[in-house]
Amino acid sequence: MQYRKFGSRDFKVSALGFGMMRLPVIDGDSAKIDEEKTAEMVRFAVESGVNYIDTAYNYHREQSEIVVGKILKDGLRDKVYLATKCPTWLVTAREDFDKYLDTQLEKLQTDHIDMYLLHALNKKRWPVLKEAGVFDFLTAAKKDGRIRNAGFSFHDDLEVFKPIVDSYEWDFCQIQLNFMDERFQAGVDGLRYAHAKGMAVVIMEPLRGGRLVKKVPDEVMGIYEAAEVKRTPADWALRWVWNHPEVSVILSGMGAMREVKENVATAETAFPNSLTDKELQMFEEVKDAYRRRTKVSCTQCEYCMPCPQGIHIPDIFDAYNNASIYGALEDFSRSYERMKEHLGDPAACADCGNCEQACPQGLPIRRHLREVVSLVAPKV
Repeated sequence: MQYRKFGSRDFKVSALGFGMMRLPVIDGDSAKIDEEKTAEMVRFAVESGVNYIDTAYNYHREQSEIVVGKILKDGLRDKVYLATKCPTWLVTAREDFDKYLDTQLEKLQTDHIDMYLLHALNKKRWPVLKEAGVFDFLTAAKKDGRIRNAGFSFHDDLEVFKPIVDSYEWDFCQIQLNFMDERFQAGVDGLRYAHAKGMAVVIMEPLRGGRLVKKVPDEVMGIYEAAEVKRTPADWALRWVWNHPEVSVILSGMGAMREVKENVATAETAFPNSLTDKELQMFEEVKDAYRRRTKVSCTQCEYCMPCPQGIHIPDIFDAYNNASIYGALEDFSRSYERMKEHLGDPAACADCGNCEQACPQGLPIRRHLREVVSLVAPKV
């Protein structure tokens, strides 16, 4: 197993971390984790050198921490760095921090958390946590030993990320990064910014929730197959992230033993700056192939907003494009009710044309909204 320094801290972690978010389940019920299969995978991973285990309060409908606690208590706790996350959306007052941390310690059957994160920070959540006394909590919890290292996971723009990084003496952060998302959210710039501050950077979604390895388009597979070294899409995608020397650990939500074995094997040889110029150029070709599957050339400028009918046009087009790029149009149509709740109903378009008059790209927005409706209409 390859090990990397945890930021400026004086210890190393395995390049591959086990994310306990997509575990095997029974009867398709996310709350019914298959504990036998999960324990087998975790033991294999630890025996193979993985020493970073990541869970959260809400994973698997609040069952992940319980199962992780059972597995680690069986002789593995002292062999790993254990990470979990504060359910920040439930925090409104100072005492809430302690309440949830103490609950998590009990569920995990341990007296300390090695890596404790504030979960899913964004521009709306962060001010609430500051008002609730988050800095006092983190300092006190580190002092009394309940947590060893303090960090946060992040889902927002780079302009939000940097002030959070600068606000406290964080030990680490967790961001989304993969070869299709170099400039998404914190992105590569955020990776380098945090690393320059001495923070360890943990990477989530290196396979974009599996989209970079499931239903891979023939055109993309053709590019991979033409490479001098033959690798699977997962192997290539993980190597792209590990190629960045600023990355301390990649989290992989592994749901089957074959995934554990493949990822462990990749981690052993995916060193920083190990991709050749030719291989890096291959990734550019792969990205171009994916992007050619884009349905709407929307730049997310939001000149079309606000829509009189409450339709958040840019976000709907973003979801539509992602579904097309990654072969998930069926999933897109199944999520129609959730889309209506959060982004407005594209079928509610009144055909006023205000959006098209404002669009600097000259996009036929109303036609694209009808395309979206045509996809979801059979499902409603």
